[in-house]
Amino acid sequence: HLIIIQGNHAVSKRVAVAFTGPSNSGKTTLVEKVAQILIKERKVAIIKNDPKDKAQFDVEGKDSHKFSQTGAEVVVTSPTRTTYFSQKEKTFYNIVAMINDFDILLVEGLKTLPLPRIAVFRNKIDESYFACSEAIAIDDTIDITTYTIPESIDILDLNNTVQIIEWINAHAKQL
Repeated sequence: HLIIIQGNHAVSKRVAVAFTGPSNSGKTTLVEKVAQILIKERKVAIIKNDPKDKAQFDVEGKDSHKFSQTGAEVVVTSPTRTTYFSQKEKTFYNIVAMINDFDILLVEGLKTLPLPRIAVFRNKIDESYFACSEAIAIDDTIDITTYTIPESIDILDLNNTVQIIEWINAHAKQL
């Protein structure tokens, strides 16, 4: 990854890219595959937006659940992980500041963020995503000749992780 020299110390270049698309399009699978490859050489962070509030982290009956039910900000530490439960919505930049230690950030969702974005589609393309995407990742379930894809949008193979990572390396936005 790129190292930028500031004064007498080196600072890693931190970049971010986003993934978007309809439910069950393969976003999470793609982010997971990309992260597994990138993590071999870089510090990777992932932010996933849960617009329907479906995510469950702390299990009822466990201490972390009891603490989070108080409404307090809760941090659970152990020898292998630190988990932060917040009862307040955090902005993207609040979360980036908390994570802090990464080279590349993969964001799933959060369509309004001004990040380079890959829209993921299987079976059909929802053209409403074109306005917020710089690339689309599709598989062979889609006949692109039946769509009018803007020339500004790159077309990627959903199953070609190497090609997708090359696109990320070329287009990720510095934070």
